[in-house]
Amino acid sequence: MPAEDQLRIGMIGYGFMGRAHSQAWLLAARAFELPVRPELTVVAGRNEQAVESFADTWGWAATDRDWRRVVERDDVDLIDICAPGDQHREIALAALAAGKHVLCEKPLANSVAEAEEMTAAAEAARGRGARSMVGFSYRRTPALALAREWVAQGRLGTIRHIRAAYLQDWIVDPNFPLVWRLQREAAGSGALGDIGAHVVDLAQFLTGQRITGVSAITETFVKERPLSDGTGRGPVTVDDASLFLARTDGGALATFEATRFATGRRNAMRIELNGSAGSVAFDFERSNEVHFFDNTDDSALAGFKRVQSTEPEHPYLSGWWPPGHGLGYDHTFVNQARDLIVAIAADTDPEPSFADGLQIQRVLAAVEASAANSSTWTPIAGA
Repeated sequence: MPAEDQLRIGMIGYGFMGRAHSQAWLLAARAFELPVRPELTVVAGRNEQAVESFADTWGWAATDRDWRRVVERDDVDLIDICAPGDQHREIALAALAAGKHVLCEKPLANSVAEAEEMTAAAEAARGRGARSMVGFSYRRTPALALAREWVAQGRLGTIRHIRAAYLQDWIVDPNFPLVWRLQREAAGSGALGDIGAHVVDLAQFLTGQRITGVSAITETFVKERPLSDGTGRGPVTVDDASLFLARTDGGALATFEATRFATGRRNAMRIELNGSAGSVAFDFERSNEVHFFDNTDDSALAGFKRVQSTEPEHPYLSGWWPPGHGLGYDHTFVNQARDLIVAIAADTDPEPSFADGLQIQRVLAAVEASAANSSTWTPIAGA
């Protein structure tokens, strides 16, 4: 039976995202006053020695090599999916069928068909009290949440332009090994789904508008890479970079870029909105700042204003440090955990939902379809 004052977590996967999520569950109840306390009940991974070491480091009470046993446990309330994309569907469907809440890392799935099945299962489980959410953690950056408030208040007027880019360089070296993120069967897509999905979600989150069509190009610059076991080289089957134009249902024009070949850019995520009454601009390399331009200002004093999002009244800051003491990448996951816990305790729907994740998946699919068809304008299914 569920413990009334606990939310018992079973996490699948223990890589990069597993570390970020573990810290989030650990810190959420320490930073915020929560209606229930998250408990690190069990973590699953296929390598017994590695997962046991991970559990010791992060404080997980138990380990398992089979995620199915984690889903079946009576002492687990929520399944946190941090596994590669090819496992999302099967784990999520099993967890929802078992009546568990689900947090699934983005992108939701490796295909639209998988995402549709997961969304239908989430809706059915919702009627039985099980809640689900996709982990688009950048939504919980205080500066971006503040920018969203400004847009909702009408401070930008009519949104006319969205300009978004996510730039990394971690595979510039052609001898970087063929890890799972570079293989379609495991990852679904490359830079497009891994980091492009984030800026697509942020564009829609900030503006409240949905993308309705795209024209795209993609490129794989390094076609083969060394196999991780040193036995030779294998084909890279995902994109290294993608660029696309888009329109939204609110009439805005948008540009998106996602690449892992922007040499010197480790994790540069940027977004700018231009409206009839003002603009906002954000750069994650200066993640505690958002720049705001008010088009009604006297021209003699007009200019972008740097707003440091560290005040207690700013989103999420009530749980953190005194003004001027900024937050980092890891705090977005803590804020995400907080939002999910509060929603589950209140029996309300957390955001972004699986339906939101499905819509992102449809955008990603349209980008790939357009790129495969000479950049032909491609409408988003269901938009």
